[in-house]
Amino acid sequence: MAGRSKPKKGRKSAQIKSRHIESFLEMLSAERSASLRTLDAYQRDLDDFERFLGPLKVAAEVAETAVIRRYLAGLGRAGLAATTIGRRLSALRQFHKFLVAEGVRNDDPTSILESPKRPRTLPKILSEAEVDLLLEMAAQRDGADGIRLRALVEILYATGLRVSELVSLPLAAINNAEPIILVRGKGGRERMVPLGQSAEAAIADYLVVRDDFTGGDKMTPWLFPSRAKEGHLTRQRFAQMLKQLAVECGIPRDKVSPHVLRHAFASHLLANGADLRAVQAMLGHADISTTQIYTHVLEERLHKLVTDHHPLSRR
Repeated sequence: MAGRSKPKKGRKSAQIKSRHIESFLEMLSAERSASLRTLDAYQRDLDDFERFLGPLKVAAEVAETAVIRRYLAGLGRAGLAATTIGRRLSALRQFHKFLVAEGVRNDDPTSILESPKRPRTLPKILSEAEVDLLLEMAAQRDGADGIRLRALVEILYATGLRVSELVSLPLAAINNAEPIILVRGKGGRERMVPLGQSAEAAIADYLVVRDDFTGGDKMTPWLFPSRAKEGHLTRQRFAQMLKQLAVECGIPRDKVSPHVLRHAFASHLLANGADLRAVQAMLGHADISTTQIYTHVLEERLHKLVTDHHPLSRR
């Protein structure tokens, strides 16, 4: 018929596009200063929901609980991980909260929906022998690059820092009078983390060659400066260095990452008698429930104590 616009190529004509999604994304950007990455993620998740609604000829802003439940069930049947389904539901929740706040609808159809349960997975960890091997191999590296790598690995295993915290440490975080590092973590929270003698020695050796990495900028504030746009060593580059070190040690590269060393720090401390609250403070966890993932180590230790020392176990 004349006057009717043709559907664009690549888009199903049955799909009803909601103008409220664009308004929602604009709100996230303007009022919550959401990053482009966050906005793209919301856009993809809501687009997927609209593709599901297309054959039903239902607009996203009027979808009811039963329809949303069908959508989530379909994601499960398609084999999507619980984390992915949970993220899609979170996007729908935020969108419907926006619709209610704007007066577009009076109810939130996602309010009674439960997030899919995620399987409890234990963090990957390295044995103490494997960590010792990594440290020994790093210490054998020659030149300034080797000295820097040893300092990075020693600090990470001695403190359990997040990799983003490690590579962005300011030079001022090193206290020459005390064996501690001052760390600014998530939410701007500061914490002091003690250093061991081995890490202290590695830092002292590294500071002698630090100027090799400043690119001529002697005023750079970073402990681990580099020519990257951030001004300091990037997380990605350190992860590459760590995986190469693992290969040299004969450890599978997919078994080693900065985060795995953070897990090893926590697990090894608990296995050797550290208090869970102390480990929480050093890891910078706001809630101890996050730290409790490492209690499997405590459970193993208690099991060994019972097995080795309880009279009944010797019968």
